Amino acid sequence: MGNYRMVESDHDVALEDTDRIHGRTALVNNVKAASSLAGAIRSTLGPKGLDKMLVDGDGTALVTNDGVTVLEKANVEHPTARLLIDASSSQDRSARDGTTTTVLLVAEMLQNALELVRMGVHPSIIVNGYSIALEESISEIERVSRESDEVQRSQVVKTSLQGKGDSSICGLIANLAVEAANGLVGTEGGDDLERMVVKRLQIREGSVMDSSLVNGLMLLKSRVDATSPANSEGGVVAIIDWGLEQPKLEANASIEVSSLGVLQEFHERSRENMQKQVEHLASLGIDLLIVRDGIADEAITQLTEAGIVAYRRFERDDMDLLSRISGAKPARNASALGMGDLGTYSKRSEESIADVKHTIIEGDGVGMTLVVRGSSPAVREEAIRIFDDAIGVAHRLNSRPGILPGGGAIQSHLARHLRPFSQTQSGREQLAIEAYASALESIPRILAENAGRDPVEVILSLSADQKKSGAWIGFDLQRGENCDMAEMGILDTEFVVKHALSGATEAAIGVLRIDDVLWARTDPSTPDWEGEDED
Repeated sequence: MGNYRMVESDHDVALEDTDRIHGRTALVNNVKAASSLAGAIRSTLGPKGLDKMLVDGDGTALVTNDGVTVLEKANVEHPTARLLIDASSSQDRSARDGTTTTVLLVAEMLQNALELVRMGVHPSIIVNGYSIALEESISEIERVSRESDEVQRSQVVKTSLQGKGDSSICGLIANLAVEAANGLVGTEGGDDLERMVVKRLQIREGSVMDSSLVNGLMLLKSRVDATSPANSEGGVVAIIDWGLEQPKLEANASIEVSSLGVLQEFHERSRENMQKQVEHLASLGIDLLIVRDGIADEAITQLTEAGIVAYRRFERDDMDLLSRISGAKPARNASALGMGDLGTYSKRSEESIADVKHTIIEGDGVGMTLVVRGSSPAVREEAIRIFDDAIGVAHRLNSRPGILPGGGAIQSHLARHLRPFSQTQSGREQLAIEAYASALESIPRILAENAGRDPVEVILSLSADQKKSGAWIGFDLQRGENCDMAEMGILDTEFVVKHALSGATEAAIGVLRIDDVLWARTDPSTPDWEGEDED
């Protein structure tokens, strides 16, 4: 008894600066946090979803329908809620769609798991059941999916944008995204290729419907010498990843000049050195010179006389994209440029937009610019977010063409499939698999709620019609009736559904495994005076 008390005493001392929540209390708190987070974005799901207004501390407002944008910009401190936001962000990075669905599924899985725990089912049993349900769901998804054709790929992208903005705007952006993604076919670079080779450029003039896709690099730049040609039909291009200026002294130093002749000789030598660099560039047959930093005034005249059109102060991303388009390799300085570093461009042109000069450089390599127009920065930025989602889905769909029925059809089918499947399990995992199926059914239920429909009626009729006509029957929220999703063009991508399901299950399992939450008790406002005295 004495030893037991001593151990208890040591334990209390070890955790004297820690708040501890454990057991079912910890699970209840974690589920509450997940449910609260899901409640914040629940109404954004689907084509009838509503928008959220996010207001910064300075009063700046952002109106968006994108679940991951809402979550990432919200001021969330609860660690469990942060886990769900991380799952949503992972879905966005990997699939560019399904972020809201992921969070809603996690919250439903945890809520259903909590009910099982209250019935006496151990969390480990639920974790095992959820893992079995996920494996069976992935297998059924692969069985149900079909390979998409070109028309269906466009329909998939438009479905992914439903509810994110005006239908005409989303239709335009979807077409631009499909066009850009088709231009990336056969180009190496992985899933993030579309972010590297498609520049986003905002222009104040015009409306969003005037937005367009330009083949090549378009940027807010004009040539350094207005007397050089504004347009050219191809030539040799070189990129200097530095400046074309005289090197500055690194230390604070001064030069004492004893006579005017010495100063004149100093400037003449500087000019001769610059002339040698320009002559070297001219000897390589360069027509277009891109410089990351500045170009000296005396060099501008020399470059024009040598027939070289120059641009300066390029952003790093623009340089990298031009390198892809032209094949040119950035060199550290002009003297280091060799024939192997040069590239070619097919066309260069300048045009004035909203009284500002813009330059377009085209080449044989892959590179595009999305020109987004709009009346305000908020409108243009929202259009860019919509495009990012659209091209992400379109680009991945070209390499993974599997498609599934939209409108909550696949989730409803999986729920119907899992319920009889659960009876093949001999233990309490049956209950967990049924809870997993109920969580999947939350997606068509929330879609119906957001459209103002009776969710119970929608789910019952959908289940009955799918039993008669198969998994591709879904609920058309526009018409208010069940129909074939393939015929209506309401389609989801296989990889988005799979990733959302896997990410949600992993996040839910991760939370279910937590039975102890230890909070460090700290007061940052109290200074450590004793520590300072000792120092």
